[in-house]
Amino acid sequence: MIAGVALSLGAYFLPGPVQAADDAKINGFKIVFPESSIPHPGRIHTNYFLAVPDVPNTTGGPPPGTETPGSLACVYKLVEGPKGCPVATSTKVPTGGWGAIAIVDAGYYPTAKSDLDAFSKYFGIPKADFHVVYANGHRPPVYSDWEVEEALDIEWAHAMAPKAKLFLVESKLCTTSCTTDPSWHAIEVAGKLVAKNGGGVISMSFGDGEISNEASFDRYFKVPGVVYFAASGDSGIGPLIYPAASPNVVSVGGTMFNRDSNGNFVSETYGGGGGGISAYEPIPSYQSVIKKIVGDKRGNPDVASNFCCTGIYLQGQWGAVGGTSWSSPTFAGIVNAAGEKMKSTDDELTAIYKEYTNKKEYKADFHDITQGDQDCIIGWNFCGGVGSPRTYKGK
Repeated sequence: MIAGVALSLGAYFLPGPVQAADDAKINGFKIVFPESSIPHPGRIHTNYFLAVPDVPNTTGGPPPGTETPGSLACVYKLVEGPKGCPVATSTKVPTGGWGAIAIVDAGYYPTAKSDLDAFSKYFGIPKADFHVVYANGHRPPVYSDWEVEEALDIEWAHAMAPKAKLFLVESKLCTTSCTTDPSWHAIEVAGKLVAKNGGGVISMSFGDGEISNEASFDRYFKVPGVVYFAASGDSGIGPLIYPAASPNVVSVGGTMFNRDSNGNFVSETYGGGGGGISAYEPIPSYQSVIKKIVGDKRGNPDVASNFCCTGIYLQGQWGAVGGTSWSSPTFAGIVNAAGEKMKSTDDELTAIYKEYTNKKEYKADFHDITQGDQDCIIGWNFCGGVGSPRTYKGK
């Protein structure tokens, strides 16, 4: 535990015990993992890291160098923006969305609505039709690390699809070794809420290592009219986490934007998101096109999105974070705003992998992640799956 990091941050939020990642830096930020994001077998973990700037943020807004809803939407061609998509001048934000988005998280987040309103106002995003739901009907305890997770999830899902009704489903964490927190019940509640409100998407930014009987849990991601998304993890290419490994979930990996000295977008490369081959889940039919790569098992991720770094607003403060906990709600929001209204995750992924087989459409609609690691081969790979979004087409 790096106590000195906490002392050096001043007003920058730091919710609990942290661990520095061997002085790792991404895009000029020191990467620090909260305790909730450090994997422990049998315990669900978050998939975000704190991005600590070299100098204190005195701007009154997001830390300099962090991506915004406008800059990400510009790079991904979701909106028409300025050449190079500089953060400072890319102010046009997405306007779409339909039905509902549900975010499943752990712990009570007392300032969720006011924080979301402040974030939205700052970026010129319409106020959300936002609702907090307690999974078991009772308010869970506050978990400080998870408040950062919840802020990231709701702010970015709403930023990408502001017209969708937004639900934050909160549950209590398990206090002993288990694989059911934030809880399958919370996911069931989320599925019913989305279906009742016309369909849409669910984002889950948590995960745990795979277990031999995980396929028995796949049934929780099959509510008609709902497409499920999950963070692929931040531990690089290797063992997978669940629920991202489920064939009934869109697994979202992590990339990063590279910008020149003038702040112009130059390229998108692999950032360190989770990827690999499931130890237990068989290859789903939609992945038959990549059978030569993954064999007879499920491959991860399916798609990818930027994972370092962005600003979030939490209890009166702006801070910078990253991780596939950002990637998942972002991609879920993009798919919702695309308006294809798929009836299931299988339908969504079948459409995405079909798009992948059409070379012309694939090149136009996805960015192939081919740099950042030796596994970033041309085409589907463990770095970015099919790739990151380029326009709403094919989503």
